[in-house]
Amino acid sequence: MTKPEAMSPITEDDIANYLVNTPDFFERHASLLATVQLTHPQSHRAVGLQERQAQMLRDKIKGLEHRIMDMIRHGNENMILTDKLHRWSCELLVTPEDQLAASAVENIRELFQVPQVALRLWSLQGAHAQEAYAQGVSEEVQTLAGSLDRPYVGPNAGHEAVQWLEEPAQAASLALLALRSAPGQPAFGLLVLSSPDAQRFNSQMGTYLLERLAELAGAALSVLQQQQA
Repeated sequence: MTKPEAMSPITEDDIANYLVNTPDFFERHASLLATVQLTHPQSHRAVGLQERQAQMLRDKIKGLEHRIMDMIRHGNENMILTDKLHRWSCELLVTPEDQLAASAVENIRELFQVPQVALRLWSLQGAHAQEAYAQGVSEEVQTLAGSLDRPYVGPNAGHEAVQWLEEPAQAASLALLALRSAPGQPAFGLLVLSSPDAQRFNSQMGTYLLERLAELAGAALSVLQQQQA
């Protein structure tokens, strides 16, 4: 006679799959629901299945509430930043040409509460080329600006442009924004934002606002080039 094959032992997965695929099991054995005892995650006391399910639902709801609150908070923060960007743009529109560079820097510092801001422009002609914001720009800095397709955000890695700040030693984190008259055009300026907080500008942050800031600044300040061509 052929020896019968030994049956494989039933596993927890087998039981779980059976219960999932047999939804009417507890309808036929309703008394089991009252006898199943589980451990409460906080008090570690034995509780009934229904109480444990209720606790799981409460925890799930609490987690969803936290996510909703985070979304609301981020939405409010984005609205505040967007409003500040709008106000900054309006200020540039009514600023006389000879005050544009100074106004752009000062309003960024005040509206966005950035501790230190510096600006340099190049390829300017005539009177604008003699201004302080058009001095001390090396070819290395110009090459760096030209390579920035989006703002650099991160630690102060000894970039030459940091020396434009009033207190370079206080710059723990940076945002470097290349300025162009329009997307795809050569860079003609670099805006430096810095903070003593090493996490203020970090590689994990979104750069959407900074990109819009760079585009607006580049478009506004390009008149200093265009009128001198």
